[in-house]
Amino acid sequence: MQHNSVAQALVESEMLILDGALATELEARGCNLADALWSAKVLMENPELIYQVHRDYFAAGARVAITASYQATPQGFAARGLDEAQSLQLIARSVELARRARDDYRAASGSQAALLVAGSVGPYGAFLANGAEYRGDYALPDEEMKAFHRPRVQALLAAGADLLACETLPSFAEAQALTALLAEFPEAQAWFSFTLRDAAHISDGTPLREVAAFLQAQPQIVALGINCVALEQATPALQQLQTLTSKPLVVYPNSGEQYDASSKTWHSAPSGCTLHDKLPEWRAAGARLIGGCCRTTPQDIAAIAHGCQPQ
Repeated sequence: MQHNSVAQALVESEMLILDGALATELEARGCNLADALWSAKVLMENPELIYQVHRDYFAAGARVAITASYQATPQGFAARGLDEAQSLQLIARSVELARRARDDYRAASGSQAALLVAGSVGPYGAFLANGAEYRGDYALPDEEMKAFHRPRVQALLAAGADLLACETLPSFAEAQALTALLAEFPEAQAWFSFTLRDAAHISDGTPLREVAAFLQAQPQIVALGINCVALEQATPALQQLQTLTSKPLVVYPNSGEQYDASSKTWHSAPSGCTLHDKLPEWRAAGARLIGGCCRTTPQDIAAIAHGCQPQ
């Protein structure tokens, strides 16, 4: 494996700030994402908006941009009449947009900080577009699961992603298949982050201790943790993971708002709690890669970036 880009970035500073929600910002800029492709459809229709969102997150203090490839797969694009070559071009575009945003931000700001592009690898459940990434109630034979993920992984790495974000994973079997797939790309590195059933189990019911024990032994996995979970779930899960692995912990939960699946709307959490409010807890629990997922904004990332500065 090549040098560990996450470890190198963490030498510079104690924390590595991730970006926040991409889809939320795209919707705020007029995109209709009520679609099976979700933000990946913007790769087809208006890629410059994705570039602008990445730029805004870097300007807010993020040091990692996660590409708009979470739901970008040849299988998903095929439903729109795209062939595999066209699909892979769009996946490569997701990396190019993030890299250009990084380079332009660096040129404009003079920043010397390590700024990374993480290629998003969403789970098979995201392709199903039925909420299965929060349940993990699907199964594919190991070789079929690897075949599903291989083209996107290959395209992201070939386009120059610094590492992969294998994220919102609900299934231990899928994590095992992805780990086996990574071995086909020995120079690649990835973080793995999971959705949760509760503080001690990922969504398919596998105990966190079993997941962490497996990933601890994988040299290509450079960080592990949780994402796209409710704010209140994050701290107890991190506290458990802290006792189970020596790898850096990653956390990027939702905003604290609650999602109503029937009305497809979000409602503010009664506590009004924010990412910034939870930052001290997460740092105490060992989190070193911290950002936001659904419904978080550049303002949220700016707040945690400020909170991570030496006082």
